[in-house]
Amino acid sequence: MKTAAVYTLGCKVNQYEADVMKEMFQQRGYRIVPFHDPADVYVVHSCAVTVAAERKTRQMIRRAHRQNPSAKIVVSGCYAQVGKEALQEMPEVDLMLGTHRRREVVDMVESLAAGQGICAVGDIMQIHEYEEMPLHLGSERTRAFLKIQEGCNQFCSYCMVPYARGPIRSRNIDRIEEEALRLSEAGYQEIVLTGVNLGLYGLDRQDGSCLRTVLERIHPLKHLKRIRISSIEPTEVTGDLLDAVCDLGKVCRHFHIPLQSGDDVILQRMNRRYRSVDFLKVVESIRTRFPRAGISTDVIVGFPGESDAQFENTRRVVREAAFSRTHVFSYSPRPGTPAATMPNPVPGPVKDERSRILHEQAATQSLAFHQSFLGETVQVLAEKADAQTGSQEGLTGEYIRVMFTPGSDELTGEMVSVHLTDAHTEFMGGVRV
Repeated sequence: MKTAAVYTLGCKVNQYEADVMKEMFQQRGYRIVPFHDPADVYVVHSCAVTVAAERKTRQMIRRAHRQNPSAKIVVSGCYAQVGKEALQEMPEVDLMLGTHRRREVVDMVESLAAGQGICAVGDIMQIHEYEEMPLHLGSERTRAFLKIQEGCNQFCSYCMVPYARGPIRSRNIDRIEEEALRLSEAGYQEIVLTGVNLGLYGLDRQDGSCLRTVLERIHPLKHLKRIRISSIEPTEVTGDLLDAVCDLGKVCRHFHIPLQSGDDVILQRMNRRYRSVDFLKVVESIRTRFPRAGISTDVIVGFPGESDAQFENTRRVVREAAFSRTHVFSYSPRPGTPAATMPNPVPGPVKDERSRILHEQAATQSLAFHQSFLGETVQVLAEKADAQTGSQEGLTGEYIRVMFTPGSDELTGEMVSVHLTDAHTEFMGGVRV
């Protein structure tokens, strides 16, 4: 039997697409093997958010070639889309797909002649139709990702995603419902809605649909217990959307909303379309409706020109927002973006110190959020069990990771009642009820 291996870098959207490509190979008679094993075909589904992600892509291409020099090597995803010139100089690469025509991957692989290289990367800015790539079974046993939207129109000054993914395209809502039904009937109790610019679902459609419409369509599915919104921009957290979350009990009370900076001048230079006060109003509107909601965020420290005072503004906003979790990133210039040529870069040691300070602040806030749940009994979607310790981990609707006992493989993928007994920065401990 022919074998294929897939390595995925980057976001949940990439993970979904990689799962679809695995299924397409399986449907054509391939056996999926781990990437570190010999295979007939290797697919590296790439990311271009950082220079480090691009470097990792090249490393995985070379590793695949070392493992089987006669294998066909495919590079798909964002780096293939924006970095095709660099990849074309790598003799190991047989096929480049970019962020379109991925549904043709198996046909293209099987049409490759010996020693032939194909570049199937087109102009993504001219693509205005959503590429339907249905998923039948996810790679996880517990949560299933469901991609409903592609593309981004934001053009933040530090980001390559709009150039790699093209303009906004929204998936047909009937296809979304069909896939959600199929996944829920397959046993997935939580579906995570994903997209490149998720909150703008429906903007390009003429039928009036929006993210609320999607939530309302899939909420009645009887086998489905949870719906999670993966990430949403602050400008897209509307009162109408929050009203829908209020009305629909299956939607998780967790909102991941990227802040990026708490300083208005830096936000403007980032081409972010809100001010810090606007962001805090969004947080307040969520907490008014959901006092116990988990609200997580992303923050970039050391953006070009960021002063000590501007960093302190970010610390203030992070403190006032009282995030349940804060992901801190040190700014790294991405060639091809406007920010890469901005003056006054922040020295590395300064970025490192600011990152350390914000990490400590974030850890204190995460611990406080977890402590507020002590003594409560919550619903945990059980993930992997540890046979040696007899424990198991999983997630609450608020995106709190819980380690509980006793655990067992039979619980994986099931909702479990857990009494929370102790709080830590990264997780909570508990006992199964």
